Amino acid sequence: MISKKKALEMIDVIDGMFPDAECELVHNNAFELTIAVLLSAQCTDNTVNKVTKTLFQKYHTPEDYLSVSLEELQNDIRSIGLYRNKAKNIQKLCRSLIDQYDGEIPEDHAKLVGLAGVGRKTANVVMSVAFGEPALAVDTHVERVSKRLGICRWKDSVTEVERKLTSIIPKSRWTKSHHQLIFFGRYHCLAKKPKCDVCPLFTDCREGQKRYRAAMRLEGAINE
Repeated sequence: MISKKKALEMIDVIDGMFPDAECELVHNNAFELTIAVLLSAQCTDNTVNKVTKTLFQKYHTPEDYLSVSLEELQNDIRSIGLYRNKAKNIQKLCRSLIDQYDGEIPEDHAKLVGLAGVGRKTANVVMSVAFGEPALAVDTHVERVSKRLGICRWKDSVTEVERKLTSIIPKSRWTKSHHQLIFFGRYHCLAKKPKCDVCPLFTDCREGQKRYRAAMRLEGAINE
């Protein structure tokens, strides 16, 4: 792995590339954000936003989601991956909010994680975006980028990736860096076709150098 100093230098470069990065899930309040992040598991933000555009017009409160059948809610989010399980979790979450938190999203990480369908990543996003608490959520983009750059090891768990990033990045930058790493992975260091040829981190990127060497070997083999 690279040093903490080098890792922070890389984070600074990404900061310069995406200075205005922010949450792209469209929402009006903490409740809508929680629903949107729950829906985003194994799904793109763009797809979620298409669904929530009408979903949030139909449902405004936890009571609204419980006033319809599970089948109707499933149909409302049918274009989302894992829609059956997500619909069940939404209704369970709404029941918990009504029974335990007066219908409001709790401003407490442990309580958030206790809600149906809400894992550590979702809780981190809600705490940082909705409540302004420093947090660094590790989604598929953050994990991929951190491992490609050599900030973390390929075998590191999501929890270990979060721990390493938060030990490197100043706490005041956790939320901003979270969004910037997502943007870097979503628009530059793509999963299948990373833009290594125009990447300012290419020289220091473990994965980029590996891809370059492989391409050179292939080119050499073809020219022999």
